[in-house]
Amino acid sequence: MAEKLLSRGEVPEELTWDLSLIYKSEELMWNDLEECKRIVSYMEETYKGHLDTPENVVACMEKLERLNELVTLIGNYTSLAVSVDYYDGKNLERDAKVNSIFSDLFSRVSFVDSEIVLQDDAVIEKAIELAEGTKNYLKNILRSKPHQLGPETEQVLAAYNQILGAPYTIYEQTKLADMKFDNFTVDGREYPLGYSLFEDDYEYEKNTAVRRAAFKAFSSKLRQYENVTACAYNTEVLKQKITADLRGYSDVFESLLFEQHVSKELYNRQIDLITEKLAPHMRRYAKLLQKIHHLDKMTFADLKIAVDPEYDPSVTIEESKKYIKEGLSILGEDYGAMIDEAYRDRWVDFAKNQGKSTGGFCASPYGRGSFILLSWNNRMADVFTLAHELGHAGHFRACNGAQSIFDTMVSGYFIESPSTMNELLMAHYLIKTNPDKRFRRWVLSCMISNTYYHNFVTHLMEAAYQREVYKIMEEGGSVHAELLSRIMKETLQNFWGDAVEISDDAALTWMRQPHYYMGLYSYTYSAGLTIATQVCKRIEKEGQPAVDDWKKVLAAGSTLDPEGLAKMAGVDISTDAALLDTIDYIGGIIDEICRLTEEIEAEK
Repeated sequence: MAEKLLSRGEVPEELTWDLSLIYKSEELMWNDLEECKRIVSYMEETYKGHLDTPENVVACMEKLERLNELVTLIGNYTSLAVSVDYYDGKNLERDAKVNSIFSDLFSRVSFVDSEIVLQDDAVIEKAIELAEGTKNYLKNILRSKPHQLGPETEQVLAAYNQILGAPYTIYEQTKLADMKFDNFTVDGREYPLGYSLFEDDYEYEKNTAVRRAAFKAFSSKLRQYENVTACAYNTEVLKQKITADLRGYSDVFESLLFEQHVSKELYNRQIDLITEKLAPHMRRYAKLLQKIHHLDKMTFADLKIAVDPEYDPSVTIEESKKYIKEGLSILGEDYGAMIDEAYRDRWVDFAKNQGKSTGGFCASPYGRGSFILLSWNNRMADVFTLAHELGHAGHFRACNGAQSIFDTMVSGYFIESPSTMNELLMAHYLIKTNPDKRFRRWVLSCMISNTYYHNFVTHLMEAAYQREVYKIMEEGGSVHAELLSRIMKETLQNFWGDAVEISDDAALTWMRQPHYYMGLYSYTYSAGLTIATQVCKRIEKEGQPAVDDWKKVLAAGSTLDPEGLAKMAGVDISTDAALLDTIDYIGGIIDEICRLTEEIEAEK
């Protein structure tokens, strides 16, 4: 049974991350913010109106580089404190104050891009020759020339940055601060409920009555906030559409993919091929779950249950370290040392408390370590999640150490490759440790239910739904709660067919993800995992040479586009071959799970 969540103040310190690794004291953070103000004043006094020579451009860009380094540290220090406790008014107030100051500072330095883009291409190209850490930033200015607005307009947009981020803030406040859940009852027994309790516990609950009741109660609470959530989302999408129009993009898709250095072809291919080709495999997996668990029908609330829940071992935080170190040992001693540092120096916030962000993420402020948020539930799924987030940490330790801060802004299309790669390496390691059929089936089912379901189904459905919303906005429409639920329901029904019952409660899934406030992000999970699957297969076949290439890719940061990074790792994403092979690979795993299940049942 899930336990009632503690308040943040009741959580043991060892389960929390240590933000003093960014700043030893809040005073030092405020000192750096004053330094930011001095840098901006110097840039205005020295370079405003004078960015007409390559030398001045390079010198000004070096100041902008330093400003971004400090802003990254300050912004992470204040926002990470908020993410673990949305009930803490002091941290919310501090973060809002810092963001307000940032809006002013970046409004004042918006002249940099605006003035550079007005120069002849020859001036910018010469500056690129002279520059060191800012070469690619300048290349991007040159690339974005057709979409740059006038200096005054760019300054106004920068000043409104905090306001333009309001839809996401409203969504998070609604979800994590205002939405409070009542207990629910099953067979006379009362169970506590909360956002993270549902997503981290009840979705995996083996007791069908409890699991389905939790889903019903959870959905009932979501429905009470559907209109405000829809309003926030409609505002976000409208903002993106208006921005795309103002900057002269053909549509919002081109605008959002421009940042990722990705074509519409790659974007659409990812959604269309997986929806068509993966669906039959996943429907078979759903039917297997229904048969194993003797369910009257397969519902959306049943999709995350384990193939063999009795076999799923309980794993402590300390035990997880052994699994992860051994599972990722193929990446070398330096990678193992980073894992030791993460546990020793409290990079990870394991706590389960009220007001904490749901899901998991990894923040890696330039010049520091990483900060990983998750909620530990003593499941092997948590080990895979932590390995996933450590993949982000390893990626940014490599590229932060090798590149300018401007060359660590890796395309979203690639960003999930290092994280999902770690999940696959963990699974392959576990399979090699034990030849038992039941153990093998359990590991393979972890790959499907954790790694591939999460990235190739959950997030892919979000992407397919999101694409339909943008199409409506492109046609001059708007969206509301009823319409969003209908789009999500049709998206899920299209994928699952008659294998899974999709109820009106399942349709509310659109309310659960913050990814919709991050541009076209949801589809990138499957894109990253496609690359990771192909690289992992290469590592299995070639060993150290493939590992060496992968580590070079991690250090490359954003010096290459997604196609270039994949090519460096030995993967061609210019055609659909890699994606189709990955889908076949997933189908093969499901085939083996079905076969092993028959053999295990026959041996009973």
